[in-house]
Amino acid sequence: MPVNLPELDPSQLHPVAGVELGIASAGVKTPGRRDVLVMRLAEGTQVAGVFTLNKFCAAPVRVCREILAAGHRVRALVVNTGNANAGTGLDGLARARKVSAALAGELGVAPEQVLPFSTGVILEPLPADKIVAALPAAVADLKPAQWAEAARAIMTTDVAPKAASRQVAIGGKTVTITGISKGAGMIHPNMATMLGYVATDAAVSQAVLQKLAKWTADRSFNSITVDGDTSTNDSYILIATGAAGNAEIDEEASADFAAFRDALLDVAQTLAKAIIRDGEGATKFMTVKVEGGKNWDECKAVGYAIAKSPLIKTAFFASDPNLGRILCAIGYSSVDDLDVEQLEVWLGDVLVAEKGGRAASYTEEQGQRVMNEAEITVTVKLGRGSEAATVWTCDFSYDYVKINADYRS
Repeated sequence: MPVNLPELDPSQLHPVAGVELGIASAGVKTPGRRDVLVMRLAEGTQVAGVFTLNKFCAAPVRVCREILAAGHRVRALVVNTGNANAGTGLDGLARARKVSAALAGELGVAPEQVLPFSTGVILEPLPADKIVAALPAAVADLKPAQWAEAARAIMTTDVAPKAASRQVAIGGKTVTITGISKGAGMIHPNMATMLGYVATDAAVSQAVLQKLAKWTADRSFNSITVDGDTSTNDSYILIATGAAGNAEIDEEASADFAAFRDALLDVAQTLAKAIIRDGEGATKFMTVKVEGGKNWDECKAVGYAIAKSPLIKTAFFASDPNLGRILCAIGYSSVDDLDVEQLEVWLGDVLVAEKGGRAASYTEEQGQRVMNEAEITVTVKLGRGSEAATVWTCDFSYDYVKINADYRS
């Protein structure tokens, strides 16, 4: 079961003016499952995106990149689960475009105004005809207050749906930010096997929106790892309808920008951490904080060396304070000029290592006490600067192997 992931309460998810959601069943992988999501966006909506860096990126990722790069005004999104449409060549591109064109016809917009997304099994042809056949039902189902249902529709190996919502005052107007995500395995930047959609009714310029998509992704969806595998389909889409009526946010130095950025980051990090809490087979939720670095990148590198180590993750599953594995991971991180004599490593509130070795005050009993907890924080103090970064991960359990061994069954 997910690690301390609260049950989703649909009443806490605020509708976003200018966004409607519709769900239908195409039976892409499982007959009768509601596995197709359509999102219709009001005219004038701004859309920005960040995508996987996997060279074998899925066909829908390629289509989305082309549409956004060309500056088309997006009016709709369509998501299917059960099939990734990745590793499918030119035929996969044609099938992704077929689905987009069909939805465009249903909504009366141009095909290049529809972004397609897929998630599921790689290297299998997308059953585009099944998805197209389900689109009229999804369109008929369009309504603004369906974020919880949408979160369930995009799940694959997820145990629980993931959604978050916040409201913040911007320029005297109440602005809403609501988002959903999916992901439980094949999670590692850039970005993770995840789909994330965050919408707001704030008015935000396209330039600022794209910068915020990258900035928030780096500090949320690009700061998590379950298993070190970077997916072919990762997509994080940021949507701003402008319906709240605030003055457009187009200055990064403004107070409105800062307030909006912080609320947006809160939503994105909540969704990202929910993915880790629901990691395949997870029994522990771990926060890795790296402080005192020369720059953010080196802090992130040290954090990921710890967070993606199978030896560390299996030790945490066993509640085994075999903490020399953490020192080992720090040592092989990509920070070449690291002075280990300056390091401190903390497990929860316990100082484990300092001055290049085991802390004199550390005892095995102290480490065991912390390792028995379901949520654990590892803090590394580099002692070489003022920058910091945080990475979230989970343990490796027996169930992770079982889930992935049975994935196509």
